[in-house]
Amino acid sequence: MNNVSRWAAMLALLFATAAWGGLFHAGKLVLNNVDPFWFTVVRYTGAALLLCCILLLQGNVRWTLLREHWLRLASLGLMGYGMFGILVFIGLSHSVPSHGAVIMATMPITTLLMRWVFERQRPQLWAWCVVALAIFGVSLVSGVWHGNTAEGQSTVVGDLIAFVGTVGWIMYTRGQASVSRLSVIEYTTFTAILALPGLFAFALVATFLGYAHRPAPADLIAAIPPILYIVVIGTVLAALAFNKGVRTLGAVHGIVFINLVPVSALLISVAKGALPNGSEVVGTLLIIVALTVQARKMGLAVKASQ
Repeated sequence: MNNVSRWAAMLALLFATAAWGGLFHAGKLVLNNVDPFWFTVVRYTGAALLLCCILLLQGNVRWTLLREHWLRLASLGLMGYGMFGILVFIGLSHSVPSHGAVIMATMPITTLLMRWVFERQRPQLWAWCVVALAIFGVSLVSGVWHGNTAEGQSTVVGDLIAFVGTVGWIMYTRGQASVSRLSVIEYTTFTAILALPGLFAFALVATFLGYAHRPAPADLIAAIPPILYIVVIGTVLAALAFNKGVRTLGAVHGIVFINLVPVSALLISVAKGALPNGSEVVGTLLIIVALTVQARKMGLAVKASQ
């Protein structure tokens, strides 16, 4: 791997993390017009169409693999796109963008705990220390100790809902190993296609029960700019850029860049004139330290095994 490819990979990862930081700000704008259920339908319908175009341009699409693994791919898509997409934005509707970004950054640590549960790989002592530090950081950012944002509104419930949603994305990511014959673009596209019927069903049921409201054409038109950003940049291009960076640098080094998602979100908030309070800054720094230590320890373990 030469310096050019290494720098290209790092720039790709920086682009992805910056895009994901902006995703929460754009999502907050969309939620002013479209509820989380129908927003998820619109988001992944657009993403699936764009991904299909990219896949078709590559040629030789292996549709037989979609038919062979359709049930598993559909369930994984519903966890990744449905559970994650809906719950995170329900949480965001009761919270603020910087909190959502920080909660997203805890996924590597949640993954560590899930590996212990499902694979019986018990974390070492340093891992428990990292988990404790990160959880304390999340509690500071989420306002658990004072319970309110600068506007006096509690974000605890919203942040907890968003955190539960991230478990769906972790399950979706872990599921790739069970269909390893698929390329990254095939896995991403096939799961998006097969998740759409379920996403529509969720939205219809939620609407019938009164938890969601089908958006009027005027609401969708008003939300077009942030929706375009979320679909094209925050969903499709960011995922492809992140996967490209990880393929070049490796997962151990690539995952460190997730630490920059909350930083990106906070910087965007500052640029918009909404300065973070002291607990948000301290909490974000603690999570960054925790995740960096985890990635560093994992990197040393990989080197020792080589």
